[in-house]
Amino acid sequence: MRTSLYFLLSLILLTGAGCEDKKTKEKAEETQQTETVLDSTPEQKAQAENERLKKKPGSIIESQAELIPFLTEYGKKNKETRARISTKFGDIDIQLYRDTPLHRANFVLLVKQGYFDETMIHRNALDFVVQGGNSDGYETPKKRQRIGNYLIPNEASANHTHVRGAFSAAKYLEQNISDASSPFEWFIVVPERGAHHLDGEHTVFGRVTQGMDVVDEINKLKTDDNEWPIENVYLKVELLD
Repeated sequence: MRTSLYFLLSLILLTGAGCEDKKTKEKAEETQQTETVLDSTPEQKAQAENERLKKKPGSIIESQAELIPFLTEYGKKNKETRARISTKFGDIDIQLYRDTPLHRANFVLLVKQGYFDETMIHRNALDFVVQGGNSDGYETPKKRQRIGNYLIPNEASANHTHVRGAFSAAKYLEQNISDASSPFEWFIVVPERGAHHLDGEHTVFGRVTQGMDVVDEINKLKTDDNEWPIENVYLKVELLD
């Protein structure tokens, strides 16, 4: 039920929200574009809609084409490699890897934008993973819209595998072919044996240096049928250096 509510709220926000700082000229241009689409063939309409979704004016990262140059430059200017995830059960300290530069830069960007604050542990798979970066609240989809609609290219390597404590990027099921990462969600591997069937498919871009006892405590929580903890575990994330 919680996931269905979140999905419905996300659809409402994404389809109904607009850019409040748009000028009259931009509205006129949008109207003209809409009229043009109405006169187009179904194939042209579909192509126009795809182009519209590729770019989100006003977002920090407005299009997929901008992603790599933006994060590359952002990573040069923002060199932090340590973060702390605070929960009511305690703190989890993370070391971010420099040799996964796009994922590191993206995570640093999200922390500095305050994205993770008030998100929660939204998946808790017993003896497998604890996953965060989402919520069932109104603000999370708004923040995602403001930051951008993009995917991070896979940066997996043999140097970093899914051992216990690995800090890895989640992905959406429909992205299995490219193994591209969700920019907003991450997970921590729980079992001592690791989760090496995920190697190569997901990018490990950090590791827990302190607080695996906190991860273990969270992993004991009861969940609903979607592996969402019945007891909310809200997050606050800060950079240490």
